[in-house]
Amino acid sequence: MRAMAVVPGRVETAAVIEIPEPAQEDGAVLVEGLLVGICGTDREISEDGYGEPPPGEEHLILGHESLGRVLEAPEASELAPGDLVMGVVRRPDPVPCPCCARGEWDFCRNGRYTERGIKGRHGYGAQRWRVEPDFAVRIDPDLGDLGVLVEPASVVAKGWEQIERITARACSVVQRVLVTGAGPIGLLAAELARQRGLDLVVLDRSESGPKPELARALGATYVTDLGDVTEEPDVVVECTGYGPLVLDLARRLSPGGVMCLTGLSASEEETPAPLHALNRDLVLANAIIVGTVNAARRHYELAVAALAAAEKTWLERLLTRRVPLDRWPESLQREPNDVKVAIDLRG
Repeated sequence: MRAMAVVPGRVETAAVIEIPEPAQEDGAVLVEGLLVGICGTDREISEDGYGEPPPGEEHLILGHESLGRVLEAPEASELAPGDLVMGVVRRPDPVPCPCCARGEWDFCRNGRYTERGIKGRHGYGAQRWRVEPDFAVRIDPDLGDLGVLVEPASVVAKGWEQIERITARACSVVQRVLVTGAGPIGLLAAELARQRGLDLVVLDRSESGPKPELARALGATYVTDLGDVTEEPDVVVECTGYGPLVLDLARRLSPGGVMCLTGLSASEEETPAPLHALNRDLVLANAIIVGTVNAARRHYELAVAALAAAEKTWLERLLTRRVPLDRWPESLQREPNDVKVAIDLRG
C-alpha cells in the first residue's frame, strides 16, 4: 500500500512510498485512511528537520491530523466497521511520568512521549493504518470529511479549557475575545468563542480572500491592524507565534485577563522588549500568559462536540484545498487562499 513520507529536513525526499500492511502490534483497530490535514508542523518537519522518524528508520510517514473509517475492531472496543474515527497524536512516555500515568500525556513532564507523524512514530498518512482502541476517537458521522478538523480543533478545545480554568480563579467576567491569526487554529478558536456567546475580534494580515469572510461569518469584527482593536480584551487566543505581537498583546490585556499562546515561531531572531514595563503591566492587572500544546483524549471528544455544533457550511469553507495522495508534496507549498489543506488518501 502507499503512504506519504519524507526524510525530516530534506523536503526534496517528500514522496509516496510503498509500505507493508500495518502490523497487528500497531493496534487492534484497522482503519482505512480517508484524509489527513497538513499544517505548519508538517512543513517544519519536511523543511527544517523538526521531529524524528521511528528508531532505526530514515523516513517518517506524516499525517497527525487524521480521518479514517474502521475496517476491523475488537468487540470490546465499542467501535464497529464503518465508524469514522481519528487517531490521537501523542502517546504517553514509558516510565510513565505522573501526568502520563493519569492520561494527561499532553502535560508530559520528562519529554519521553512519542507522537504519530511527528516524534518517534509513523503517522496516519497511509491508505490503511492501525491504532490502539483507547487512542481512536469516534467522529459524528454527520461531519463526514470535516472530521479531519478534529485534531486542530482539539488544540483549541484544550486552550479554552485552560482559559476557563484560569478565569474561574476570581471575579473575572469574560466578554471580549481577541483571536490573532486567521489560520485553521485561529478560526476554530473564534468558532469556539462564538459558541460561548462572546464579543469577538479577529486580527490577521489578510485583507482579502477567505479569511476575512470566514471571520465575519462568525459575527466577528475583522481587523488587520492591532491599532484598530479599541477595547482591552479579556481573553487573547494568540495563534501567530510572532514574538513582537505577543509582547504588545500582553500589555493590552484587561484586568484579570488571560492570553493563551497556541502559535510557534521558527525564527530565532532576538526581539527587543520593554520587560520592566511588561512585568509591571502584568502584575498590576493580575494578568496571565499561558502556553498550550497538544491534547488529551477528552479534548478530542470536546472537539468532536464543538464541530458538531458548528454550522456545517462554514466548516466546509475551511477546507480550501484537497490534494490527491500521489501529488501530496504539493501540499507543502502555501497558496494565497489556503486555510486548511488536506490530502485525500483514497486515490
